Amino acid sequence: MVSQFASRYCLEQYAQATFVISTFDSAEAALYSFHELIQHKERFPDLIFLDLGLDQMDGWGFLNELQTMLTDSAMPDIYILSAFGKSKDRELAQQHPHVLGYIDKPLTRNRLEKIFDVKGD
Repeated sequence: MVSQFASRYCLEQYAQATFVISTFDSAEAALYSFHELIQHKERFPDLIFLDLGLDQMDGWGFLNELQTMLTDSAMPDIYILSAFGKSKDRELAQQHPHVLGYIDKPLTRNRLEKIFDVKGD
């Protein structure tokens, strides 16, 4: 929970109310919320910071479910957040077509500036 709080705080400080930030305690809760957005034809997130260390469904399982859910829609940009720098996860992130990067926690303002600078191009 501490790292989720720290990541959200960093995003809030960077964004200063220029975009909406949503956090979820589980992959299942996020998938349910995203399903509701699709059902109600509401705007889907443009960017997801995905923590791999989730409880029941890990980040890779979440990503697979999200791809299945969005077969008719564009995938958001996805950055992996991890406190555990596993080389296997880094390799999977590099090879995955929807993952734009792998970020070691904690998330920093400098890293956000680089991400949003790239998105703005």
